[in-house]
Amino acid sequence: MTAIVRIDDEMIGVDEFVRVLKLTGQFEGLVEQLVRDKLTVHAARRQGVKLAPEDVQERADQFRRVHGLHRAADMNHYLDALNITLDEFESFITDSLYQEKMMEQVGTDQAVETYFQLNSPKFDSIEVSHIVVDTEGKAKELVSYLQDDPDAFAEMAREHSIADTREQGGDIGKVLRGSLKGDIEAKVFNAEAGDLLGPFPAPDKSFFEVFLVRAKHPARLDPDVTVEIRRLLREEWLMARAQEHVIEAR
Repeated sequence: MTAIVRIDDEMIGVDEFVRVLKLTGQFEGLVEQLVRDKLTVHAARRQGVKLAPEDVQERADQFRRVHGLHRAADMNHYLDALNITLDEFESFITDSLYQEKMMEQVGTDQAVETYFQLNSPKFDSIEVSHIVVDTEGKAKELVSYLQDDPDAFAEMAREHSIADTREQGGDIGKVLRGSLKGDIEAKVFNAEAGDLLGPFPAPDKSFFEVFLVRAKHPARLDPDVTVEIRRLLREEWLMARAQEHVIEAR
C-alpha cells in the first residue's frame, strides 16, 4: 500500500484517499479537470506549440517566489517533502504553459469577435428584481397591489419576500440569457422595461415568484461578455477534443 499520511500507527493509503474523494463528491471534478488539462496539452503538442526555455524558467522562478523558495536547497526540500522529482516538477511547469498558450489560440480577439457576431442575441441582458412568497394568494395580492403602485416593488420585497435578495429590495441585478429558468426567461426577456410579470410557481408549488423588469440592454461586446465568450470557446473546444480520444473512467 502506498501511504499518503500516517497518524500514529495508522497508515492512510491511496485507495482510502480515492474512496473518500468519491464519497464526498470531489473525485469526478478532479478527474474532469485532469482530463481537460491533458487534452489541452496533447492538442498543443500536436499543433506544434513552441515553448521557449526562458518562458519555462520564468514560470518555474515564479512558482518558487510564490512559495517562498528562494534558494535551491529550499526548492529541493520542498519537492522531497512532496515526494516529487525535479523532472516531475518541470513537466508540471511545462504542461501549465502548454495549456495557457493553447487557450490563447482558442480565445483570440478575432475568435471572440466572430463568436459575438454570430451569437449576439445570447448576450442581451436585463436588470430585474423579484419577490418570492410561499403561497399563490400572497403572490396575486402583491401583483394586484404593484400594478397600482409599481414604485413600491422594493418596499414590498423587503417586507414580504423570502428570497435572499429581500434586503436589496429584490434586486437580482443584470443577468444574461441562461441565468433564469427557461419558461420564465423567455417571458422576462420579451417584456419591456417596467413590466410586472408573474406569479410563476415553483415545480412543486412551494413558492411563487413575481418579477419586475427594470431595464433592458442590447448585446455589447464589453469586458464581461468577452470573458464569458472566451469561457464558451474553451468549453466548445474541449468538447471537440474529447471526441478525438477514448476516455474511460477507472
